[in-house]
Amino acid sequence: MTTTHTEDGYRDRDRDSNGYEIDTDPGRLDVGLVHHWLSTDAFWALGRSRDTVERSIRGSLNFGVYGPDGAQVAYARVVTDRATFAWLCDVYVAPEHRGRGFGGRLASAVRDHLAPYELKRTMLATLDAHELYAKVGFVPVPDPEGLMILSHEQ
Repeated sequence: MTTTHTEDGYRDRDRDSNGYEIDTDPGRLDVGLVHHWLSTDAFWALGRSRDTVERSIRGSLNFGVYGPDGAQVAYARVVTDRATFAWLCDVYVAPEHRGRGFGGRLASAVRDHLAPYELKRTMLATLDAHELYAKVGFVPVPDPEGLMILSHEQ
C-alpha cells in the first residue's frame, strides 16, 4: 500500500496481484457510474439524484476499486470528522465483480485508512452483510437503545 499525506488527510493506493487497485483519490471516481449503481441497484439508495450523489462524494472520504484496465468496479464512502467519528456507507460492488472479495477488501481498506486518526467510533448499517464486516472487526452495537435517528425519509 502506498500512503501519502494530503492537505485533508491521507491518500491510500493499494494494488493486488491481479491488478485491481483501491484508491482514495476522488478525481478517479466515475461519478456517473457511481450514481447509476446507487440510484438503480442499491436498495438503500434507489432513486437517489445525481446532485445528491455528487454532494455526498464532495463531503466524504471516497474509496474506489479499479480493475487492471482502470475501470471502476466498486465504491464505498466514509463520512468523518477525522477526529472522533466515522460512518461507512454506500458500499457497492458491481454485479459482475461480486464474489471476488472486493467488499471485504473495501472494508479492510477503510479500517486501515482510518486507523491513524484514532477515532473513537466507526459505524455502519447493514441488512445482509454482517459476516463480511465482522471479519474486519465490526461488532453489533453493544447498547442500541442509546442510539437515535432523526429521519427525513418519506
